[in-house]
Amino acid sequence: MKLVTMLLCAAALVNAQQALKRAPGFCLADTTGQWRDLYDYRGRVVVLEFMQTTCPHCAAFAPTLAAIAQRYTGRVQVLALALPPDTPATMLKFVEGHKPPYPLLMDMGQVAASYVRAPGLTFPRVYLIDAEGMIHGNWEETPLTKNIFEGNGLAQEIDKLLGTAKR
Repeated sequence: MKLVTMLLCAAALVNAQQALKRAPGFCLADTTGQWRDLYDYRGRVVVLEFMQTTCPHCAAFAPTLAAIAQRYTGRVQVLALALPPDTPATMLKFVEGHKPPYPLLMDMGQVAASYVRAPGLTFPRVYLIDAEGMIHGNWEETPLTKNIFEGNGLAQEIDKLLGTAKR
């Protein structure tokens, strides 16, 4: 019985490693006109959020992302990508109102399509990318993911990647 359990655990580990996917690259302009290339953040963990400025859940998630950006300065980069019907004007209003300490970029849908390989996109949706550019997790806002979006679940996932998780 122990052998079967060990084999199942080993298979699960192998499958988990194979499940990692490389994060699709992109280069988009932020609200200041600066170009942001995902590759520029290699060596850091990246929290990538797909959002809309009119989404109440996205607005509620902004302080969590701000806290992540400040807590992990230099080790984690938060990037938020707004999608249509957002425009540069609506993005600037969001930045003025929420003052995020991380860049807000405009995606016309190409980047979202390369990440979300399913019909439809629920906002907010967040991807956790490791320092080598591999996706380690993604979550959309649902009652089951409340700890990621409203609690400290995202910080716990980041701590695991950084090797600073409490044991």
